[in-house]
Amino acid sequence: MKIFATDLGKTASSSDIIYDALRGSIISGQVQAGESIRQEYIANLFNVSRIPVREALKRLEAQGLVLSLRYKGYIVSPLSHAEMEEIYEIRANLEPIVIERSVAGMSEETLEEAREYCDLFSSETEATKWGEWNRLFHETLYRDAQRPYHLKLVAEAIDRVDSYLRAQLILTNGMDKARHEHLGILNACIEKDGKRAARLTRDHILGSYKVLIEYLDTQKQRN
Repeated sequence: MKIFATDLGKTASSSDIIYDALRGSIISGQVQAGESIRQEYIANLFNVSRIPVREALKRLEAQGLVLSLRYKGYIVSPLSHAEMEEIYEIRANLEPIVIERSVAGMSEETLEEAREYCDLFSSETEATKWGEWNRLFHETLYRDAQRPYHLKLVAEAIDRVDSYLRAQLILTNGMDKARHEHLGILNACIEKDGKRAARLTRDHILGSYKVLIEYLDTQKQRN
């Protein structure tokens, strides 16, 4: 199991740090769907008791990232096609609203930061970094919406599919399409065209969903 760990024996915020480490490992795909998360192993890894580990796992369970199974403990939550469809319905309806509101009050600082992430995504040669730059690009464009509850829902929805998105970018040669679509969304924001940014964002999300489902179906047939 690949999880970055530090000695937290004397750290007051052990639960928070364990939560962040586990969450990062899950959404990056380092710990995969269906994989067991052993509390004793995690506690030893961070040099803490099982109490902060249980607290972290409860938070992850509330977000749907892990699942508690009777007699088996915690596993990383698998994602069915039906669940993925629902998550993408949420994203395709909510994220266009968020970006349109964000464009109305978008600062030059936000645009500059988004441009940097767009460039990093386009020029990155290390495939494992594509998912990170992709997410930071979108999150930056959403942050001026002044809708914290909306942003929380968006973040949780992306968390559930992030590992699949990263795999899809790497394995389906989806980078060229994503680069082109990111640039279109960014230009709409620069031109203060919120409605166009919303439409392009919705198209981007639905296109990603289509490619992802096709990829998963192909993988299922091969297995």
